[in-house]
Amino acid sequence: MVEVGRPSPGRRSPGQLFLLFSMGSDRYALDVHEVVEVLPLRRFKHIPAAPAWVAGLFVFRGTPVPVIDLTAQALGQPAVVRTSTRLVVVHYQPRGDQPARWLGLILEQASDTLRSPAEAFVESGVSLPEARYLGPVLKSEQGLVQWVRVADLLDEAVRDLLYAAVAEGGR
Repeated sequence: MVEVGRPSPGRRSPGQLFLLFSMGSDRYALDVHEVVEVLPLRRFKHIPAAPAWVAGLFVFRGTPVPVIDLTAQALGQPAVVRTSTRLVVVHYQPRGDQPARWLGLILEQASDTLRSPAEAFVESGVSLPEARYLGPVLKSEQGLVQWVRVADLLDEAVRDLLYAAVAEGGR
């Protein structure tokens, strides 16, 4: 992975580390503290009656994990499969008292990182109730980068569908 915005080899810039990815022609970021592992793309077990952007299930460290195609969820078209398209397993901690779970995300061009102070991201001024996961933005050399909030990726109905069979307290 390449760290974008790094001042020079051997020197770290201050700030938080983010995994960069694309949806369409725009760049987005995940806080790396939410990332469990970045994996190559693979086949998934289909989940009948789930929304089209739910890619399916796969087994990660012995546990079935639901996977969503974030590009399909946000833009209505599936992620383009290319060598930089990855399966990123994240800690999904919904708001409230529900336990943390693993969630797989299909992300395009997920091969770069960015180090920036979290406070450098500013509110976009746009309110999208159907896309609450789209957080503040950062002006970078590559243009605007928007922070994706993992905790807000699933609405209650989809969360209940994907995690109904998981025992309390498990991953």
